[in-house]
Amino acid sequence: MKLTTLNALVAAVEEGSLRGAARQVGISQPALTKMVRELELELGAALLQRTSRGVVPTPQGKVLYERAVKAQRELGLAVDEISQMGGRMVGQVHLGAVPLAVMLLVPETLRTFGQEFPDIRLRISEELYVAQLQKLRAQEVDMTVGGIPHDLSTGEFFVEPLTSTSMVATVRKGSPWLKARRLSDLQTARWVFTGSNSESGYAKLFFEHHGLTPPRVGAIVNSTLALLSLVATGDYVALMPRQIAMQPLAAQFISIIEIEEKGFELEVGAILRSDAASSPVLRHLLAHLHRAANQLNRASGVVEGA
Repeated sequence: MKLTTLNALVAAVEEGSLRGAARQVGISQPALTKMVRELELELGAALLQRTSRGVVPTPQGKVLYERAVKAQRELGLAVDEISQMGGRMVGQVHLGAVPLAVMLLVPETLRTFGQEFPDIRLRISEELYVAQLQKLRAQEVDMTVGGIPHDLSTGEFFVEPLTSTSMVATVRKGSPWLKARRLSDLQTARWVFTGSNSESGYAKLFFEHHGLTPPRVGAIVNSTLALLSLVATGDYVALMPRQIAMQPLAAQFISIIEIEEKGFELEVGAILRSDAASSPVLRHLLAHLHRAANQLNRASGVVEGA
């Protein structure tokens, strides 16, 4: 099985047409068709199915496509890492970060890291709730910056604490829920949960931490814009970092509910796979994140790692 034939299959699946795939890899359509056919003969299975709109992968083709994409990514990382080991810092790093990190850590990190390593492309993806770490496990991101889960798999991840925050209950300006004085008063409210399902998110953890049954789910989001929009315009309650709730733009529309339980304390850190912890570029990125966190912590009177 040749890498060139795998590349042909990947291009065909992603383009949805043999003509487009041939154009992408820079060969003729008959040549690309022949390469895919060679793969099918080698594996004894059809990999692509022709339709009126182009081509789609068969179940067997989808399996091979997914593995081929991972192989391409691993080979690309190997090439970049070899260059980095030789002192030539090139490549791409994909960082998944919670809104607090995007707002308070990432800008300074981008500034200093970009100055030192201009040939490294840094891609940022927002994550509201990273505790399940699916993207990190699937190698869709190289590092995440967010709340450090208490139940990380031993040996699977490398963790560097950076800063801390308090997740506070928020609601729209003028909401009747502002009269609440205890967390239990908010148990019948409609809550916005962050994450992929009703079993995830800090609201559930906050209630359970205080021995309370989690509230009913009003909505589930994984976007800061969706979270702010629902809270600012609806009758929803949601947890968000105090620093974000107090930002002038957000504070025009939302208020913090002053309850006895001040907030859900959260340690924020960088998390990466243990097998990637020795990567030169990730070590440098960690150093720049620490630098940004030190500035933030000094400004807010927080001792890093405390």
